[in-house]
Amino acid sequence: TIKLEGKGPEKTLEADIKLNNQMNSESVHPDLNKKRTAKSPLIWFNTSILPENTYLGIYRAIFTNDNQEYGSLLVDVIKKKQLTPRSNAKIYPNPNNEISSEDLNHDPHFFLCMIGGGHFAATVVSLVPKYTQAKEIGPMVKEVTVIAHKTFHRYTTRRKQGGAQSANDSAKGAAHSAGAGLRRYNEQALRNEVRVLLQDWKEMINSSELIFIRATGSSNRNTLFGPYDGQILRQEDPRIRGFPFSTRRATQTELLRSFVELTRTKIVKIDPLATKAVKPKTSEENCSSTSMKGKKSATAPLLTEEEEINLLHTSQIQALIRRQRLPALLTYLKSNLLSPDFRFYPPDIPQNFHASSPLLLASSLNSTLLVDGLLLKGGSDPSIKNGEGKTAFEIAGERSTRQAFRVARFEIGEEKWNWEQSGVPSGISRNEAEARDQTEKQEEEKKEEQRRKAETERLRKKDPSPNTGTPPIGKSAARVRMAVTGQGLKSAQEKREEEAKGLTPEMQMRLERERRARAAEARMKKVADKN
Repeated sequence: TIKLEGKGPEKTLEADIKLNNQMNSESVHPDLNKKRTAKSPLIWFNTSILPENTYLGIYRAIFTNDNQEYGSLLVDVIKKKQLTPRSNAKIYPNPNNEISSEDLNHDPHFFLCMIGGGHFAATVVSLVPKYTQAKEIGPMVKEVTVIAHKTFHRYTTRRKQGGAQSANDSAKGAAHSAGAGLRRYNEQALRNEVRVLLQDWKEMINSSELIFIRATGSSNRNTLFGPYDGQILRQEDPRIRGFPFSTRRATQTELLRSFVELTRTKIVKIDPLATKAVKPKTSEENCSSTSMKGKKSATAPLLTEEEEINLLHTSQIQALIRRQRLPALLTYLKSNLLSPDFRFYPPDIPQNFHASSPLLLASSLNSTLLVDGLLLKGGSDPSIKNGEGKTAFEIAGERSTRQAFRVARFEIGEEKWNWEQSGVPSGISRNEAEARDQTEKQEEEKKEEQRRKAETERLRKKDPSPNTGTPPIGKSAARVRMAVTGQGLKSAQEKREEEAKGLTPEMQMRLERERRARAAEARMKKVADKN
């Protein structure tokens, strides 16, 4: 569900929201007024709920092709997408937490997946959120409802050199090293695992409203789109979308972050005077500008020396924070005599509006190390708010980051900062925080163990004779077979080590020579058969 986030009680998009046909990406960000034919990834709306000259941006990708074709109906589509959250109850109360077809078709949902570098992650997310309450006393908050999720990882990329083994084989010919063979095997195993998963999720994928996929490279796209027998995803499917923003490594956390980013409304305030001052260039103006190369425009705004220095400091500090270089960050602030609460410049761009100081940026990136260091060593003020009126604690997205604020409050004391204004709850000691982490980790491991037992029992009931027929391929399938049958699965290296047990070094060398000779004969025979 798309929601409007701001101060005060949560407000859904009411009937007075309307499509703003005059708005486009250039009017929101005049500095992006360049030659391009691609549509803006955001569609802009305005509403009387917000102050004047404030606009709402919603990603174009979450609308179907038919909805985008008839732009006047987008407001009605948005109103239909405002689904009522359900309470914090079991969504699928089956004995083994299985998803029945009735439950599956009940909620509208998206299918999201990413693949690259040997990492694969996929999830099916319901568009109906749920209300939950944190362990600590606090208000009810919305959470994403995950119907199903799965991740795989295989060693397929060449270390230090990068790129898939199949791409290297296509460019330079097949390599015969042990590592190359292992990477080829893992590529095929990953392909099989992904396709088996897509087949298992066929019903959920077919009933998805939209499908978001990130798959760069021919090998990764071939894994998803084939062609192959029983193909599930097809490139011509009109529901398929790419992610209209940068994404990181394929993980379940990244998929959930991407889903939240897709469904979160963007709020931008526009200065009408600044918008009118910037007009798109006509063809005549473009011709005259090409003849005036090398000359500075008379209307171009000139930065003062102080503004240039602030821009330099902003870029350097933000780069150190994004790379999590705490010692270098503290040294930079101290050597340049900068306040630990240095305000980023310019303050009106979206990224600086949301995270306007080092502590706010570190908290928004969920960097526990930087938050802890800036509070305890840097002396940052936790009560400073960003342009949205939120403190660093309030924009932290992970529990570990919020816990770092509570530890800092305990170690710094109550007198130095206005902790009530910062929104940080009562302080806890570092030992208590570590104990909580350990307890939560044990609870997660216990839940995972129970889930595995339930999955093993389900497979045993579903297939009482797992040794018949063609077994599935992959690490997960092998672990399930080992759990069901009680038999281990030995690798080629383990078999060789077992054969060499009890042999003298001379006998081991002789055995290795014979093994290599047989392998060479097999390769020569294979070449002869081809000729």
